[in-house]
Amino acid sequence: MVIGGSGVDTVVRVDQLPVPLADSVGVAPISEWPGHTGGNVALGLRALGLGVKFLDVIGDDWIGGQVRERLAKGDVDFEPLISPAGTRRAVNLVDSTGGRMSFYDSRDPADLRLPQDFYLPHLNRARHVHVSIVDFARHLLDDVVASGVPLSTDLHDWDGTADHHRDFALRADLVFLSAAGAGERIGEVMREILREGRAQAVVATAGAGGSYLLARDDGSTPRPVPATVPPGRVVDSNGAGDAYVSGFLYGRLTGRSLQECAHFGALAGAYACTVPGNTSLIGPEALLSEPSDPSA
Repeated sequence: MVIGGSGVDTVVRVDQLPVPLADSVGVAPISEWPGHTGGNVALGLRALGLGVKFLDVIGDDWIGGQVRERLAKGDVDFEPLISPAGTRRAVNLVDSTGGRMSFYDSRDPADLRLPQDFYLPHLNRARHVHVSIVDFARHLLDDVVASGVPLSTDLHDWDGTADHHRDFALRADLVFLSAAGAGERIGEVMREILREGRAQAVVATAGAGGSYLLARDDGSTPRPVPATVPPGRVVDSNGAGDAYVSGFLYGRLTGRSLQECAHFGALAGAYACTVPGNTSLIGPEALLSEPSDPSA
């Protein structure tokens, strides 16, 4: 089950980042990609053949209609509630190398909540729960933990200090984050999550630099996981981190070791970089046809 984090990305392709200051800049055709972090993880897991229930809050607007259409096309069992605040969206600037700068508009009001009678019946049937770091999801973490169902989350570019992410970091069994947020402190942040929280493993993704894996019984030094060479030209890094999460969770739910899970994540993330948005996501045949990580 995936909770929270759907929306629409407006992708603007630019020559370079940062964009030089100008009153007007000509760009290639602007595109819209429904997904966002929760939607992309749900689509990625479904493309890998797993059954997915996706719960979220969206608006009764044309943006929400795009989200519904994309998830239906991806065969995701999506059950949303409607918020008068509208559907989340982001504007992403993407340069010629696939690098990205995102401007995120969450829209969710501070008092937004999911009713227990909406999510508890699904929670009781779930094998695994992945929670996006939308604020309303913070208020159901106690119920997920009490259920005993394994819980994962993606903190994205958390710097290790921002309070918004901390509840998620310390309550999940499996934590993903981007190494970019904490920079040289990423090892320290990963160790803190294990020391202060419930996590059995923490994974930091580093784009073309691969990723880092630190498990509770690993000692204090994160293990590097090599990046996978994309099977084609890199055109868009939007959703690559979400694809990594999907590949990793697929490995976890099919009984693989943590190192193999990280290898699956790297494969899925590399594959996602070769297509615009989430137009094509790796399936189980392609994922399993790649040689296994010899260090697994």
